[in-house]
Amino acid sequence: MSQPKAVILLSGGLDSATIVAMAKAQGFACYTMSFDYGQRHRAELQAAERVARQLGVVEHKVIGLDLNGIGGSALTDPDIAVPETPGDGIPVTYVPARNTVFLSLALGWAEVIGARHLFIGVNAVDYSGYPDCRPEFVEAFERLANLATKAGVEGDTFRIEAPLQYLSKAQIVETGTRLGVDYGLTVSCYQANGEGEACGRCDSCRLRAEGFKAAKIPDPTRYQ
Repeated sequence: MSQPKAVILLSGGLDSATIVAMAKAQGFACYTMSFDYGQRHRAELQAAERVARQLGVVEHKVIGLDLNGIGGSALTDPDIAVPETPGDGIPVTYVPARNTVFLSLALGWAEVIGARHLFIGVNAVDYSGYPDCRPEFVEAFERLANLATKAGVEGDTFRIEAPLQYLSKAQIVETGTRLGVDYGLTVSCYQANGEGEACGRCDSCRLRAEGFKAAKIPDPTRYQ
């Protein structure tokens, strides 16, 4: 029998690399999708390509978007500084509607290629408080996917898989390491330089470093 297909959102960071390895271990033929959406740096896109090659995906697709055209986030507007100390509330690194847009495009590709599983690396434990990382969002989008598609209406339903939802960053690192992910290929930093070297100060760098430390696994991150 042929492998079931899965479309996986692959940013090039630690979490998304881990879910590709998890989907592959579950027997899925993996199709990965990244977005050139006007983010601060392209290092994460280069990282996504490296991860896709290392993990042997069937196809890796990069979609161009213009989310910096609406701005509203430190990741898409160069005039908004990336915070380097933890703050209260939803941080300015939240990109309005990003996961909704990304999942919608992944859903379209999934329907075209006959995939019925979409993987996203959102996490509700060690995360920055983004509203589109919550379990409620994942459940709501799954309902939408089955209301808004020909396949869903005809009973060929979609599943939104969020296998990292309740894992700590340390557990994510442990899982990926066990599955052979080379985290040295990944870039998580919000403001990495052109060589993909991390700042070591932003929220994403802090969570990543704490995860490796708690897992007692050497951190392969390259810092500026």
